[in-house]
Amino acid sequence: MSKNVQKEAVWRGYLLSAVLFLAVIGIFAYGVLFFSGKAKSEGSETLKNAIAHASVQCYAIEGRYPPSVEYLVENYGIQIDEKRYSVFYDGFASNVMPDITVVEPEE
Repeated sequence: MSKNVQKEAVWRGYLLSAVLFLAVIGIFAYGVLFFSGKAKSEGSETLKNAIAHASVQCYAIEGRYPPSVEYLVENYGIQIDEKRYSVFYDGFASNVMPDITVVEPEE
């Protein structure tokens, strides 16, 4: 085998390695972006479910639904990222499940 053929084979190996490396990086970046977008879109639904669950827990313990979402934050450990979500909590009466809406402000 001549030296030119050996050099060409080595360069092909380097090129193949570089292409495979870039493909793996591209697939990884796509996966990260895909899952972060999915988590962001499901975040508001998760928060709404947590508030509803805490409201039901409050009703079971205290015999009434909480008067506000702030009450749930103070007494039931609900955490709300107010920079990311706006929560609308409409408690009609202490014995009626409140209407809970969680929205992400437009950027």
